[in-house]
Amino acid sequence: MNTGCRKFFELLFSNRFPIIKWVVTLVLVVNLSSCAEAANSQEISINPFMKAPPTSEISGTFSETAPPNVIQALRPSLEGYQPQVSILSPQVDEILQDNIVKVRLQVKDLPIFKDPQWQLGPHLHLILDNQPYIAVYDVNQPVVLSDLSPGTHTLRVFASRPWHESFKNEGAYTQTTFHVLTKTEENNPDSKLPLLTYSRPNGGYGAEPIMLDFYLTNAPLHSLAETNPEDTMSNWRIRSTVNGESFILDRWQPIYLKGFKPGKTWVKLEFLDNQGQPVKNAFNTSIRLINYQPNGQDTLSKIVRGELTADEVRGIVDPTYTAKIPATEATPTPATKVEKQPIPEVKVPEVKVPEVTPTPATKVEKQPIPEVKVPEVKVPEVTTIPATKVEKQPVPEVKIPEVKSTPVASPPVAAEAKVTETEESNLPSETMENPKSQFQE
Repeated sequence: MNTGCRKFFELLFSNRFPIIKWVVTLVLVVNLSSCAEAANSQEISINPFMKAPPTSEISGTFSETAPPNVIQALRPSLEGYQPQVSILSPQVDEILQDNIVKVRLQVKDLPIFKDPQWQLGPHLHLILDNQPYIAVYDVNQPVVLSDLSPGTHTLRVFASRPWHESFKNEGAYTQTTFHVLTKTEENNPDSKLPLLTYSRPNGGYGAEPIMLDFYLTNAPLHSLAETNPEDTMSNWRIRSTVNGESFILDRWQPIYLKGFKPGKTWVKLEFLDNQGQPVKNAFNTSIRLINYQPNGQDTLSKIVRGELTADEVRGIVDPTYTAKIPATEATPTPATKVEKQPIPEVKVPEVKVPEVTPTPATKVEKQPIPEVKVPEVKVPEVTTIPATKVEKQPVPEVKIPEVKSTPVASPPVAAEAKVTETEESNLPSETMENPKSQFQE
């Protein structure tokens, strides 16, 4: 029988049946190619995309760009820190009898402060359930959460840099789930599943690029996909949607986007598994509404636009840097200050001195007026009135003796006659002189 089968196949593949030979060959080729395609598709689903997607793949409207230069210059100042964050209260699974909760936090290996001049500094992001975060710059005071709804709530806290980029070292994140009056099903994430915590963008912005940042918990490393093909989470992705335009992120690091239009923009983040499906866990899908208004005057907007240098704002990463500002900024800053000093030296004082003296000069012109009054007060010189009185006195003196010339003539004649009779020639002359002198007196 074996010999008969062999003869049959030889006859089948002989030159007499060329069509059958080609059909069999074609079937074999198709089967081999399908197997190769299956292997290739399986390899893609397992191996992660190790390379960051190029900017052209993000979106036609939005594109990825490098972080601002000032942020790149300030970042090394915080690289040595490994913050360890703890929630002291409320405690895990605690049931509270009041809807007002005082949250007490603790941070180690990171200074928490706010620079008084620039109003930025290392801080904590405190997130209640899936609400926008609260920035905490002082852990010495509790954060009061009021009017909480009855039921289960979750707090998530992680350390953040001054420009709101999260620290991603082990221990920089912590969370706790507590209950107000009673337990409920909502706001209770499954600790066995990956958890996505939305951080930025959030709130208002005055400059772009705008940073997109998030925190991951229980997300396995991409490298585990090669060792465990059955794992469905190690090849995770983050889908980001901005105003309806979506792009995929496969790396846990912040990215900076530009292409925003002035006004409100909505941003959505989703955690996807290896098959590109959203992982159902509390908070794994989050949406925020932001407002972009160019030319903002806040510190972060000026940093992003490059209007402030790293040396000017280094106080936001180093609380002791304020004392060193005069020494380090001696070259640039004093130069600008010297340019400002000439403005007051541009004779503002000189203008004050000469221009103030004219007013006393006007007062001196007013002083002559009292001086004019002084001579007028010299009315005592009106003592000329006695002079007028003297003029009145000579009136009787002047004319009374002149009137007597007529009567005086006759007595002297008689006297002269008598004298001649006595023959005393010299005496009459003397007696004549004496009466004249008496009249004069």
